[in-house]
Parts: sequence; structure tokens; C-alpha cells
Amino acid sequence: MDGLPLTLPLQTTLTVQRTLAAPIDCVGIGLHSGRRVRLVLSPAPADTGIVFRRSDLGRDIPARFDHVVDTRLCTVLGLPDEPLVRVGTVEHLMAALVGAGIHNALVEVDGPELPIHDGSAAAFLFLLDCAGSVELDEMMPQIEVRRTVRVAQGDAFAELRPAPFGLDMAVSIAFDAAAIGRQALSLRLTPDSFRDEVARARTFTLAGEVAQLRAAGLARGGSLENAVVVDGARVLNPGGLRMVDEFVRHKLLDAVGDLALAGAPLRARFVAHKCGHALNNRLLRALFAEAANWRLVLPAQPAIAPRRRAEAEAA
Repeated sequence: MDGLPLTLPLQTTLTVQRTLAAPIDCVGIGLHSGRRVRLVLSPAPADTGIVFRRSDLGRDIPARFDHVVDTRLCTVLGLPDEPLVRVGTVEHLMAALVGAGIHNALVEVDGPELPIHDGSAAAFLFLLDCAGSVELDEMMPQIEVRRTVRVAQGDAFAELRPAPFGLDMAVSIAFDAAAIGRQALSLRLTPDSFRDEVARARTFTLAGEVAQLRAAGLARGGSLENAVVVDGARVLNPGGLRMVDEFVRHKLLDAVGDLALAGAPLRARFVAHKCGHALNNRLLRALFAEAANWRLVLPAQPAIAPRRRAEAEAA
């Protein structure tokens, strides 16, 4: 992304870059591959962003929209000229990193897909909470959307509109299955709203599509332990739903993770109907396709340095 950062007054949104306080790891099953994988989350310096590393291949992939190579039922990052260097189902972890306020991290995985855990972002958020976070000495820029950008496919659409600060989100869905139907959710994305209203919402599928997905080589690790399965008016999971509108909440969760691939927090209003990973990625590509659509802004450097630096100097 090209463009000169603009300096904003201190009273605008002030964000210090953060990273993990310590490494942390876990193991789990990939939703689509069905493979057991090990995930390690480690601290990274300021301005690194989120970087995925295939530890079994020794190759790194930046977590950016222009490195998305597949959007069938999940978001897959890769190196376009190296088809084996891929990491799939990154959206739930990316959303959790946003919710935890982590801007810089190294994500190592020894297989082609992240673990699915329970199908939500809650387990990733728990890992990040256990690792803790620290402030770095650099400020976090924001990407300000300057004019409305829209992409559509049939009656589905996604758009980014200018907004005064932060990221507002309004998502709606419509399914023929009676258990889902039409649902809508609007919220301002903050660490608290993500944690309280979004993080626990699980991925979902229709019972009639499971066989087709597996025939296509997908959902091999799927089960009622990591996805909500709907058959007409019935939810097949023994425990039922976590929230009555869990479906639209998960769609919003996916959008948080997909939009995190912009490379910096968005200052915008996201409005979408029947969106998915493909539309979300097309939206970011459309945003950055024209310089007039956006600009990178930085808050003015505070008179007092971040607490971590001040404490170090005092010592």
C-alpha cells in the first residue's frame, strides 16, 4: 500500500502497537484437512504485522488481503508462485487478534490449516489472554476509508463507507433453512464488544451439504464439536445454540478476521448482506485499487512515551 501517513491530533483515536508478552502454543484439528496441527503464537517487533510461518516448510506469508489465494468456505493465505505454501482457515485467529488488540505476532503452524477448536474465536482469545500483551514504542496507523466502496454478487453485497472513527459493522444474512432464516446484527467493534457479543459464535453448515463438502475434500475434520449443523428447522448439536442469532454473529466474526487482512485497523462502516470470505476479500482489493478510496493516518506522538518505555527509563 502506498501513500503518506497523515498526522492527526492526539484527541483522535490513539493506539499504541501491541504484541504478545510471551509465546504460547496449542494443538488441534484442521476443519477442512482433518489433520492434527501445532500452532505457536510468538511476540514480534513493532511494524511487523501478523506473519504466518509454515514451520514444516520454513516459509513466511504476510497476513494481507493480497496474499489470499482461496476463499472456498474459509480464507486461505499463500504465496501465489508457490502453491504448496498455504495456510487455511485463518479468519478466526485474525479476528481474535483484533479482539485482543494484538498488532504484531508470528504465527507458526506445521500444516496447511489452523486448528478449528470449537469453531469460534473463543479458544484463540483464551490463548491470547494467557500469553498477555505488551505495548511497543510505535503508534498504530489507521486506514481511513474516504469514499464508499462496494462489491456485489447477485443479491449479496459488501461495502465500506466513511466513518468518523473506529469500525462500525452491520451484517445481515438470509437462509432458506428455518433454523437460520433472516438475521441482522449491528455493533461498533471494540475489544469488549468482540469478547462479549462475537467471539463465541461458531461456524455453521447445512446437514444436506456435508456429504458434498467431504466429496470436494473439505470439512474432513468437521463434527458437532466444532460446527453448528442445521437440518431445516432443527439444530443438530445436542447443546443447541449459544445465542439465538449465533449464525449472523459468526458471519460478523468472519468479516472481522477477513477485514483484518487490510494490514491496519480500518476507520470505516462495514455494511454487508449475505457476505462471505470471497466478497470480503474482493472488498479490500477494491478499496486499495484506487488511491482516492483511502488514506493512512497516524495520531500525533504523545508527549509522554508509552508506559513500557517510561518504566524502562525509570529503572
